Amino acid sequence: MPQISLYIDKETLEQVEKLAKTDQVSISKWVGNNIKDLIKHRYPKDFFALHGSIDDESFQKPASLNPHDDVRRESL
Repeated sequence: MPQISLYIDKETLEQVEKLAKTDQVSISKWVGNNIKDLIKHRYPKDFFALHGSIDDESFQKPASLNPHDDVRRESL
């Protein structure tokens, strides 16, 4: 399996050690899992720049709903 070297300050290493111990995994496993999570949950570059970029009449804000028009619900 490939290896990687990290250069981090002492305080960060101490925090990583504590978190790895809390999760009951090795430091290597903890760092690897967190790197995978960062990659997995990352949005594509310029994702947020897309907001408002669609110029289409079908994309309209719906009319506000009146909560008083809702059906009465059974209390639990």
